[in-house]
Amino acid sequence: MPIYFRNTPVKQPFLFDSIGYDWYQEPMNRPKGYPHFHYLQTEQGMGQIHIQGKHYTLNPGEGLFIAPFVGHSYQSISKEEWHTCFFTLTGTLESNIGRLLDNQQIICVEKELGTLLRKEIVRIAGKFETLPVDAKSLSVDCYSLLMHFVDGGYTKDLEKEVLYKRYVEPVLKRIETDYASELTIQELSQQVYVTPQYLSRLFRRFLDCSAYEYLTACRINKAKELLLTDNSLEIQEIAIRTGFSDASHFIAMFKKAAGFTPREFRKING
Repeated sequence: MPIYFRNTPVKQPFLFDSIGYDWYQEPMNRPKGYPHFHYLQTEQGMGQIHIQGKHYTLNPGEGLFIAPFVGHSYQSISKEEWHTCFFTLTGTLESNIGRLLDNQQIICVEKELGTLLRKEIVRIAGKFETLPVDAKSLSVDCYSLLMHFVDGGYTKDLEKEVLYKRYVEPVLKRIETDYASELTIQELSQQVYVTPQYLSRLFRRFLDCSAYEYLTACRINKAKELLLTDNSLEIQEIAIRTGFSDASHFIAMFKKAAGFTPREFRKING
């Protein structure tokens, strides 16, 4: 049960006040909440958190990020032992964390992200085993973890974003090559083993659009290319070549995106 607590003064922007994993989680009741931002995730068994009049069940890989002084309690609801990983945050910029999170008091984490967070927690906890602890390095790690809870928060270099590389990039490649086929978000999400809802959240986080919106935009752009490069193609044929179910649906979606019907677009730009 590697558990570590801060034993140095708060001098960095963001710091871990505590961090740990493989922790046998006993029942906890905090009517006045915890004094710092607090993340709790199930590793084994199952737990339930009572907070703000609601009950949240945490299955393996699922977690909850809670703001300071938000009353809550939790306990195991499974026959096997409930084991968790966790971290709590402090730092000279701790008061700014709420603004980074749009003042959300509770943030639910699904299994896909939870799997990544658990790996990061284990990696970061290992840094506490080497003394003296590198406070600056831990502050960077702390900020990196925090960004996973920020809507739209990510580094500008997408090649360094683990979630982008693992889940979004393969779907982008599939869309670019198979846009003309009958792709669905359900099928695309199954390709990378996540739910359609989670895939669209990742798209919105990194690309500021849903997976469906990206697929539609790709098809519209391909349609524009065909409209401008081959005047012999009928609208029906372009609709088929760009993955739309029928001409009327294609025309409606095209006009919504471009402001013109396909024929008007071809005439204006021809």
